[in-house]
Amino acid sequence: MVSANATRPNVVWVFGDQHRAQAQGHMGDPNLATPHLDRLAADGLVSTAAVAGCPLCCPYRGSLLSGRYPHHCVPGHQYPMATEQQTVAHAFKSAGYHTAWFGKWHVDGWQEHQGRAAHHIVPPERRGGFDTWVGYENNNSQWDTWVHGGRDGSAFLERLPGFETDALTDRFIKHLKDRSAQGGQPFFAALSVQPPHDPYIAPAEWMARHSPATVRLRPNVPEIPRVVEKARREYAGYCAMIENLDWNLGRIQAALEESGLTDETHVIFFSDHGDMHGSHGMFRKTNPYEESIRVPFILGGARARYRFKLGRKALPINHVDMAPTTLGLCGIAKPGWMEGFDYSGHYLKDRSTDGEPDSAYLQLVVPTLHGDSTDRAWRGVVTRDGWKYVCIEGQPWLLFNLNEDPYELANLAHNTLFRAERKRLHERLAQWLADTGDEFNLPKL
Repeated sequence: MVSANATRPNVVWVFGDQHRAQAQGHMGDPNLATPHLDRLAADGLVSTAAVAGCPLCCPYRGSLLSGRYPHHCVPGHQYPMATEQQTVAHAFKSAGYHTAWFGKWHVDGWQEHQGRAAHHIVPPERRGGFDTWVGYENNNSQWDTWVHGGRDGSAFLERLPGFETDALTDRFIKHLKDRSAQGGQPFFAALSVQPPHDPYIAPAEWMARHSPATVRLRPNVPEIPRVVEKARREYAGYCAMIENLDWNLGRIQAALEESGLTDETHVIFFSDHGDMHGSHGMFRKTNPYEESIRVPFILGGARARYRFKLGRKALPINHVDMAPTTLGLCGIAKPGWMEGFDYSGHYLKDRSTDGEPDSAYLQLVVPTLHGDSTDRAWRGVVTRDGWKYVCIEGQPWLLFNLNEDPYELANLAHNTLFRAERKRLHERLAQWLADTGDEFNLPKL
């Protein structure tokens, strides 16, 4: 018994943490196999230019949920999303949907110095308006995962057995089957798992498939022994975690098939940001390089819906665009508080693609000052025609022509030969600041 009615499809979000776009089989990574992602991509729409406009967990998640830029919602690490902030769940509920969240939340503002975030109980009123919420604030130990929930304020706290991605997927699949059995009401359900975030350790059967000695690093990883050794060791575990996530995506797809939901359920796979893994001698995130900002974006499923123009496209889908696009797939107009663009016109015949942004806005509003992070604020723009420009306060920092230099080996920001291009991009960046009401000390050229 399917749960979607004649006018509204279901939607499923599946996403990991720190999964860079390049680390997928269909994107050409020779180190791993992702058959389920590849199948979803082959049958659907892939954006090769999707970005995490702020490549950091909390700001991305605040923007994902609210459709608002980080400086208007969650500007930095461990900053809280306002209790009164409306979310994508509120918009779906207004349209008659059941809404559910499973997994990592990370917008309640819990400070790690106060104690382990995995044991912090997110109050019911701070769970984004979801009907069903089974999750945790943050956890960097995927073998020791605690979840909580409860709709009446009497929250439970329960340790999941085994590896987080597997256990959360079990819960998620049960939820999908329950929604199918109940029927009648369309649903929006999100699965947010911590892997492939560090520590890079997956179950033994997946780890056994990868060895640091055989990892092929990207050409922009410098031949510095400490960098290469760390990148090889960590990337092997990273690949194991991604393959496990891919397998669990396959389990979700199979559950949708078994429940008769596939033809009426959109499946969107993405990530909150990437991971450097030694590129440019750097690790983790918070910087504007490709390995940090580029994220997967695959839209598939809903085979009974009218689709067109599928395939691979360089759409600059940003974090603020995820909620409006998801709502648009279901024929729901974005609420007034959302600032993003609805890209569903590239999937559905009755949606317009007019007025699309020519670029995506990039930000690090509040640096974390963690090790392996960028220690100052920056703003940037990446364009549909393949250019990237980034400034730190008062100073141009990076300028790349990604069409000829995809690994960002030639920084043109201070090359007078490219001053006209720098001026064009500088003016576009200034317009992004003005349009979004952001405050930042741009340099004078």
